[in-house]
Amino acid sequence: MKQKRSLKRKGEDDDAAVPKKMKRKEFESELRKLQTELVRLQTWVKETGAKIIVIFEGRDTAGKGGVISRITQRVSPRIFRHVALPAPTEREKTQLYIQRYVAQFPAAGEVVLFDRSWYNRAGVERVMGFCSDAEYQRFIRLAPSVERELVNNGFILLKYFLDVSQEEQLKRFSDRIDDPVKHWKLSPMDTESVRRWWDYTAAYQDMLRDTDTPESPWYIVPADNKRRARLNLISHMLSMIPYKKIKLDLPKIPKSQPRPKGASEGLPAIHVVPSVY
Repeated sequence: MKQKRSLKRKGEDDDAAVPKKMKRKEFESELRKLQTELVRLQTWVKETGAKIIVIFEGRDTAGKGGVISRITQRVSPRIFRHVALPAPTEREKTQLYIQRYVAQFPAAGEVVLFDRSWYNRAGVERVMGFCSDAEYQRFIRLAPSVERELVNNGFILLKYFLDVSQEEQLKRFSDRIDDPVKHWKLSPMDTESVRRWWDYTAAYQDMLRDTDTPESPWYIVPADNKRRARLNLISHMLSMIPYKKIKLDLPKIPKSQPRPKGASEGLPAIHVVPSVY
């Protein structure tokens, strides 16, 4: 029987030691191995026409975008698509709720990585009052059925929830305020999650309980330790997809043609980028 998993983090009710922060060199070495496997997965997806959907949900600052960027770093954007939809337009608000997500589903030979998904309805929309209780209840009833149909029709569906502690979330928000290159990650909607921590906790507990099914279970990723969380998630994702190593027929590098008589090797220097660095 599959065990239900909660938002409890390691060490809350036991004396297990929290793993130490992983050094960058070790992290990059392990990441390289996993990214090699992701390239092999990509070849298999293209060869077999597999259709894969991976959902990344979680608390604000939990690292959804970070792990997605590590997954897509060494693979083709034509096969691995990162989908992060903005707020719905006025037109999209008149459509079926699931409609704009369905438009992003993979065709054969594609992997779609949803940076937040239709589960917005069970999280931010419910907590912030952007949907009615009736709309929320309808979503909770229908989501498992839609996901069951996806799996029954040959899609591989994986759902991850990245969880961080309240203290770690505050630290990461503070870091974003202090770092100019992270200012784009800050919005009133995001920081409101600090004030509504317990509202979000209750909403996520309900969501995970009501939409965890044998066909599409939720996998919780403890993410206070960012580097370990990224490696653990990618490793688990790879283990859940039955890919095989496909032998590649790599092209040979041909011999360059001889230089034509009188040909200039350089390009005409009309507008050259200044050498600032």
